[in-house]
Amino acid sequence: MQIMMKSSLWSLLLCASLLLSDVLATYQLNAWDHQLIAAQSYAQTRNNGRPPSRTLDPAKTDSQCRSRTLDLVFIIDSSRSVRPGEFEKVKIFLADMVDTLDIGSYATRVAVVNYASTVKIEFLLKSHFNKPDMKKAISRIEPLAAGTMTGLAIKTAVNEAFTEESGARPRSRKIPKVAIIVTDGRPQDQVEEVSAAARASGIEIYAVGVDRADMRSLKLMASIPLEDHVFYVETYGVIEKLTSKFKETLCEMKAVVVEDPCKCEARLAFQKQTQAAIQQLTAKLADVSGRIERLESMVSRA
Repeated sequence: MQIMMKSSLWSLLLCASLLLSDVLATYQLNAWDHQLIAAQSYAQTRNNGRPPSRTLDPAKTDSQCRSRTLDLVFIIDSSRSVRPGEFEKVKIFLADMVDTLDIGSYATRVAVVNYASTVKIEFLLKSHFNKPDMKKAISRIEPLAAGTMTGLAIKTAVNEAFTEESGARPRSRKIPKVAIIVTDGRPQDQVEEVSAAARASGIEIYAVGVDRADMRSLKLMASIPLEDHVFYVETYGVIEKLTSKFKETLCEMKAVVVEDPCKCEARLAFQKQTQAAIQQLTAKLADVSGRIERLESMVSRA
């Protein structure tokens, strides 16, 4: 009788061990797959009404970088030192810059201030809201010759080009105001105070020097940090190379990979449900372990 009881108890102990193995195998082999599927279904349901996530194609540079919305004024030197062929290069640079910008009434607005010993506003921020018209206006710009009154040109831009009457957006809109000055000479008037006043009014100034341009004057005009706002090229023949540099500088959207939000939510849901599964498993293991201990105690007493 005692032998039969021991045999029965050992059978129960064996069954309990097999049950424990089955629990472990079930959670190790199947639970993760079921939890992952459930999590993905949950996330997919949450995202059914959302538009598909956008990804960036490195081959499509225009879609990678949208220029910031700006009120942008080019201030170009057309003094006698700038030969006719060189001035054409400046106009090509302006047209290339326009091509890189998002032009429009609700996007970037552009004006051009032409200067030598006198200053002429070629067109205002409110004049052209599409690229073809703007590039035609640029193609019609003629050099003014004579001196280099850079300070007067900056003052004219501030007082006449960067005004709401001329098409600049109100300060409350918080749209950046940017001036890009292109010159190949030394200013014949004072630029330090007028540039400081322009910057104090909220205008960000980039200074582009060509050939014989005075580097000290460029630094006096430009915003800080100077390494980001002062550029120099040896000749007008290579000024077009600055287009890509300015495109990078004025870029609004960085080329980063945006992860699918469905995957993010799936991961979070999976983690939560996995934690719950582990808690259930721990409770089952504790229960089975307690039963095994009681059976072992009964076998030892038999």
